[in-house]
Amino acid sequence: MIIATGISSVVTQLLIIREFLTQFSGNEFVIALIFFNWLVLGGVGTRLARLSGGRSLLPASTTGLVWLSLLAAALPVLLILTIRITRDIVFIHGSAAGFYPILAYTFLLTAPYAVLIGFALPYSLLILRCQKPSYPGTHVYITDNIGDIAGGALFSLAMVFLLTPMQAIFISNLPLLICTGLLLTAPKPNALDVGSRPFIAKIAQAAPFIVVLLILTGGLSLERTSLVLGNPGLVHYKESRYGRITVEHNDHQYTLRMDGIPIANTSNTRAAEEAVHYPLSQINDRVGDSLNILLISARAGILREIKKYNPAAVDYVEIDPHITAALFRYNMLARYSGITTINKDAMAFLRHTDRLYDAVITCLPEPDTFQLNRFYTTAFFTLVQDHLNTDGIFSFSANGIDNYLSETDRQTLSTLYNTAADRFSHVTMIPGASTFFLCASQPIITDIPRLLEEKGIQTRYIDRFYSGDVTSARINELASEIDPAAPRNHDIHPVLMKRMFADWFTTFDTSPALFYTTIAVFLLLSLLRVRTGTFVLFTTGFTNMAAELLTIFAFQIFFGYIYLQIGLIVTIFLTGLLPGAWMGQQCRKNPKRALMGLDVALIILIGLFTLAVCMAGSRVPMVVYMIFGFLVSCACGFQFPMILHWQGDTQKQAVSAFSADLIGAAFGALMISTIMIPSIGLPGAAIALILLKMLSLTVMGATHNATQHPL
Repeated sequence: MIIATGISSVVTQLLIIREFLTQFSGNEFVIALIFFNWLVLGGVGTRLARLSGGRSLLPASTTGLVWLSLLAAALPVLLILTIRITRDIVFIHGSAAGFYPILAYTFLLTAPYAVLIGFALPYSLLILRCQKPSYPGTHVYITDNIGDIAGGALFSLAMVFLLTPMQAIFISNLPLLICTGLLLTAPKPNALDVGSRPFIAKIAQAAPFIVVLLILTGGLSLERTSLVLGNPGLVHYKESRYGRITVEHNDHQYTLRMDGIPIANTSNTRAAEEAVHYPLSQINDRVGDSLNILLISARAGILREIKKYNPAAVDYVEIDPHITAALFRYNMLARYSGITTINKDAMAFLRHTDRLYDAVITCLPEPDTFQLNRFYTTAFFTLVQDHLNTDGIFSFSANGIDNYLSETDRQTLSTLYNTAADRFSHVTMIPGASTFFLCASQPIITDIPRLLEEKGIQTRYIDRFYSGDVTSARINELASEIDPAAPRNHDIHPVLMKRMFADWFTTFDTSPALFYTTIAVFLLLSLLRVRTGTFVLFTTGFTNMAAELLTIFAFQIFFGYIYLQIGLIVTIFLTGLLPGAWMGQQCRKNPKRALMGLDVALIILIGLFTLAVCMAGSRVPMVVYMIFGFLVSCACGFQFPMILHWQGDTQKQAVSAFSADLIGAAFGALMISTIMIPSIGLPGAAIALILLKMLSLTVMGATHNATQHPL
């Protein structure tokens, strides 16, 4: 039952995270909030398994476990449907949502399931100890890890490629239903034989099982219907390894969305013309057979505009093949000779090709995620410069500025400008619905209608409206706002992510002060009167989750968002816990010394890994990420049984250990994503983790073996 619950809970957690990402534009800050809520609520559920005096909230019995398991199998379907249906009820359809509303919304929706899963593990231990009082708490921890590993591997290696969310929920909950059915029909001491029971009694016993099975199968039939409710014009739906792709048809136009974000719209001629003609109009004597263009991502109609230059070759790079297929299928892009579609991460493509281009055009969204930020850094701009001909041009865009330029917008544009200006001799910003950056080794001419007229190229928007919208005064005014002291944006120090987080609060007229204060108060309350061993386990849970996210972000920066590999990283971190816990269970000599040695090992591992990725970057093999994740989680898994050896494997201490591990992981997920990496970068975040473990070492060193004083 514990293994089956682990499989179900991990798959459900990953699906719920993905569902929330779809609803809230898919940035990593939302991931951090969901992880934090999930882990805190899991800690609450763990605490509820043991009330004061050692009593449980629910009497320990297999019947209670059966009902809990049936509820755990049914809730995922109801939760996914609730997220899809209530998003546009709670929030205005198509609108962005503030930090605090998202925090509250995700907390309330995940609360029932997360608390239930947190309750189930120590409750299972309580039942086992009713049958065998000496049953080790570490065995439950190890068994749960087996289920978590199986669930992570199942999702990462198969489900994400083959199944929709409802199909994945159905498959992952079948083992739990089977185990529940076996437990339900198992003979009880002093009970009548099953075969001698009345027929009605058998039906009554099987009724809850049948109801849950109907809920799971009902989810399969409601998969598409639940999506159409919020998108009545839905004509295409695909779950790819990178996110949810939908195409809507309304008012004679098609709109393609990725995780709810509009990527292409057939009616937005202006966006396609600006993206193409602003940079390509600057290229002299290259219209025709010798023009080579690199297009990174795309907008509807952009290939039609590029075709007006009769290029010799267009390399169109899009990481997700399902996006490419949808764009061509619904005529948002038109095929013609000379176009090569490359389904690969753009940075990986540039690192492994020696081809030179006359123009590199990027059509990527705003750098409001760690994944996208990597395309607006010194490293990426250097890659682009290395693949441009001497008189080539590079263009990208940011949010447009109408009349008022806020300080946050000014600093964001200044960082982008300064980062690009470090690599290109001439950088010009063209204001409008989007602010376009044109980067080249020669001066940029801003009279674009005249350049197009000289080339004999006709347009709809630029010919008629450019001169009225984009004037020399507006261009000069925007240029004068640039702050030359604004910091550059780097891979390992993503300045733009810190600004994006601050702007999230500014947009909704709120402040992060309440958020930071709440975290500090909750942290202090969690640590108040905690014993030394529990504090060590808190720091271990914190370090393990923070190191996992640190690894994922570093992997994203240097290798691109390849969902399979990131899923494997998560699974590797789960896998390492198992042998670590097993070895900790076998090793019972001098637990304090072993714990201190493991903290030293964690410090060394984090230091070496951070040094490697900061110095070598993309040259660090992927296997290093896997080895690092396995060793860190192995060391963290080792500490759980050692803590129980040190402070006693009682029901009270086991539940406290489960809770401390979850709460520590919750704070690790939240602080590494929303505070540490955006504010102090990857190296600073790693140093913070090292300092935390050094504090753990100090606390253990000051504690005598014979006494366990509260902090």
